[in-house]
Amino acid sequence: MQLDLNLLTALDALLEEGSVAGAADRLHLTAPAVSRALGRIRRVMGDEILVRTGRTMTPTPRALAVREQVHALVQQAQLVLSAEHDLDLATLERTFTLKWHDAVVNTIGPDLLAAVRAQAPGVRLRLLAEADADTDELRHGHVDLEIGSNPPASADIRHEIMASDRLVVAVPADHPAQPFAIEDYVAAEHITVSRRGRLHDPIDDLLHARGLSRRVVATVPTVTAALRFVARGDLVATIPERMTGAMATDLGLRLAPLPLDPISIPVIAAWHQRYDGDRAHSWLRERIRTAIHAAITGPDKADTGPEPSIS
Repeated sequence: MQLDLNLLTALDALLEEGSVAGAADRLHLTAPAVSRALGRIRRVMGDEILVRTGRTMTPTPRALAVREQVHALVQQAQLVLSAEHDLDLATLERTFTLKWHDAVVNTIGPDLLAAVRAQAPGVRLRLLAEADADTDELRHGHVDLEIGSNPPASADIRHEIMASDRLVVAVPADHPAQPFAIEDYVAAEHITVSRRGRLHDPIDDLLHARGLSRRVVATVPTVTAALRFVARGDLVATIPERMTGAMATDLGLRLAPLPLDPISIPVIAAWHQRYDGDRAHSWLRERIRTAIHAAITGPDKADTGPEPSIS
């Protein structure tokens, strides 16, 4: 059977956008042209693929079953058919979408953008906030690179431990605890950071193992917000030192050692395996790695964490 491989591209766009109009915009085609392609796809696959439900279109079970495979095939075809050439940063025109924790954006975002603009002025960065739930945006191509503290579970998602951080306690500048003992820590009122709004985190598990507990009075989705709450009153927050310490200092807060066994927080970059051979993506990862290393080490080069490892 001879098939037009352009149908794969059309099918990928249709499944990602969920509409003929959206796919047409993405492919720079007219809506009638995409509608005709959908008709051909339906005939080839023997399935409706997308069915109208009111004003929207819903993928069929068959479409859902092949969506990831179709997307991967389209990405692989683009790599195969792309001309092999050296990366020319001066003429590179590309937009990278990055999904990062707000602390990472605040800490390395400005330096990263400055480095990118200096080397590749045609590159743009889209910095998105973390979602309140895990998504498949790396696999679907909606996000080029994520940074977090947990390694991905999917085999097709590559990850690199770029550095490690450690937890400290941010307290108001006039906090009386010198040093910050475990009794002071559990007696304080805490604000925690959780994109899902959880009032319990691994710190509570460690305290529970020692027969202790703390009082969490609120949770907020970002470190930036948590530090502002601490600056306004008598709350404390447990935060990554190297990634957020400068923000705390700027707000006039004091950082105290966490009165528990040292807790290492990995800084993990993750991307889909389709970008393994992408020179521009590799270049951006190197810029990110450099920015993170500068932020983590700073003037104090002790405890720089593990050497970067990729898997």
